[in-house]
Amino acid sequence: MIAGAGARAVRPLSPRVVFVVALALLVAASASALAASLEERVAVCLACHGAGGLSRTPETPSLAGQPQFFTVAQLFLFRDGRRNSAAMTAAAKDLTNDDLRALSDYIAKLPPPGPPSDPPDPERVARGRTLATQNHCTVCHNPDFSGREQMPRLANQREDYLLKAMREYRSGARIGYAGAMAVELRELSDSDLIALAHFLSHFSGR
Repeated sequence: MIAGAGARAVRPLSPRVVFVVALALLVAASASALAASLEERVAVCLACHGAGGLSRTPETPSLAGQPQFFTVAQLFLFRDGRRNSAAMTAAAKDLTNDDLRALSDYIAKLPPPGPPSDPPDPERVARGRTLATQNHCTVCHNPDFSGREQMPRLANQREDYLLKAMREYRSGARIGYAGAMAVELRELSDSDLIALAHFLSHFSGR
């Protein structure tokens, strides 16, 4: 090829260079699509569970700060139809294993909720603290109730959701791991569960 006046001859790119450039563009496009997909899926979750994973919806849990393994396990149970929630089963039914991991990793990194603005009831807090000690809640959920592995974070979770979840565990309506929650809660009265939920939702580290 003859270059124009003052111009340099342009060498054609080698097949190897073309391949590397095309592969880089493909990887970048895939990463961009994955990010967009994750953002879309997160938006669906937060529509019910609140901005930043902090729920403002009755009996709907805050997701922020939940351990990754716990969230993966719960999404799997919803996807598999093993947890009873039509809305969550519908939301999870098309999620891939990679989706489960990406969502749970995102949720685990969100700043966890703080105590609610309403002042706690000292009597219920004291009773709830005693019940948490007697029933070994800190053994699985950590002394600060932050959760670990497959055990959820309980500290500063919505009070109404905690009460709902404990009632379901006690009645057998909700499955747990090897029935541990049903065993721990079966001897507790409803007033015990109310006190325990109040203590955990208002937990301040003391």
